[in-house]
Amino acid sequence: MLSAVTASLTTRRIHPAWWVAAVTFLALVGAAAFRAVPGVLIDPLRDEFGWSVSTISAAVAVNMALYGLTAPFAAALMERFGIRRVVVGALLLTALGSGLTVFMTASWQLVLLWGFAVGLGTGSMALSLVATVTGRWFVARRGLVSGVLTAGGATGQLVFLPLVAWADQNWGWRSASLGTTAAALAVVPLVAWLLRDRPRDLGVTPYGGTADDDRIPEDTEPVRAGAARTALRGLSEAARRRPFWLLAGGFFICGLSTNGLVQPHFIPAAHDHGMPVTTAAGLLAVVGVFDIAGTVLSGWLTDRVDPRVLLLAYYGLRGFSLFLLPPLFGPDLHISMVAFIVFYGLDWVATVPPTLALCREHFGARAPVVFGWVFAAHQLGAAFAAFGGGVIRDVTGSYDLAWYLAGGLCVAAAAMSVSIRRDRPRPPATTLPTDRVSAAADQAHG
Repeated sequence: MLSAVTASLTTRRIHPAWWVAAVTFLALVGAAAFRAVPGVLIDPLRDEFGWSVSTISAAVAVNMALYGLTAPFAAALMERFGIRRVVVGALLLTALGSGLTVFMTASWQLVLLWGFAVGLGTGSMALSLVATVTGRWFVARRGLVSGVLTAGGATGQLVFLPLVAWADQNWGWRSASLGTTAAALAVVPLVAWLLRDRPRDLGVTPYGGTADDDRIPEDTEPVRAGAARTALRGLSEAARRRPFWLLAGGFFICGLSTNGLVQPHFIPAAHDHGMPVTTAAGLLAVVGVFDIAGTVLSGWLTDRVDPRVLLLAYYGLRGFSLFLLPPLFGPDLHISMVAFIVFYGLDWVATVPPTLALCREHFGARAPVVFGWVFAAHQLGAAFAAFGGGVIRDVTGSYDLAWYLAGGLCVAAAAMSVSIRRDRPRPPATTLPTDRVSAAADQAHG
């Protein structure tokens, strides 16, 4: 059966790496469906249960923290048990946590289900999955593929927002929660069928590479003996080097200014100024649409431009846009708000491809595990902003201070990123002109 699939793919001149990338993209979108829920359902939960914004934000913060802290261990688990098993288990756990929310009656259940169950499930398919898939299956076009896969995870969160808002408005928040459960479950059969761990499992080489590129490095062998030990060892080794702290610090602020603040609190903030929830949700969906273009373009640029320069531009412009946001809120939708949404979409997770490229450059074969810890910092920043934004709203009656603080921190992230030293040569696939690499890959694999 497997050989027949391989023969069919070879006959059609489509390298299996693209099928693995496609199903990974769908898995990330399916898992991201739940992450569209909190921003829309804060107000419905307040109305039904009487919980404060801070209480609901605490559950969101736990989710985001675990979403990040799970990533480095998930990368190690993928080395030990395989990508397919980890992703299937993660999708099932996400679906379970989301589905059981329809029965909750107390805030601790919200923290248990939204926070712990869904946080662990989605964290197991976080950006460490992107790092693992691109690292194993691609040599050419790694930047482009990492951009596309990153867009899948981030865009899925935002594109589902109008659907969740519409379901909540027509049938209540429980129908929206069950809908996201169905989205995660729908991807499971495709993952079980098409996702493979390594190119040699299908008798091929990585896209644009050779058999040597599919060799398991000797220094990653301990993964098979203990995923937790390998994850902690990766942190211990990375923490001794300055680039890790600069990347992690920048990504902390990245998560704070996107997933932690804008994603859960933009809709309540807009609603505070009289904008309908469905309109605000639609605006975040537009962020998701432009996020695809921005992240794919960032991946393409990462293959050609110094990643530090890209991060300087991304963080700096993001900070400037957040300073301009508070006056844009109002009951009516103006072109200035649309312009902010379009820009923020282009910049949403454009930081991921250059950050991942710098991890590969400085940490080599351990890049997936190290990037998992960098991503953990991203989600700790998101958790900090998710809870802090709720506290600022409860204490001051407005989100304005939160937007200004986030803008200032983005400027600091820009300075941190550009100060990273380029003390190692870039990988061979990126030192050659990209058109030559791509042409060679196309000739070899179709």
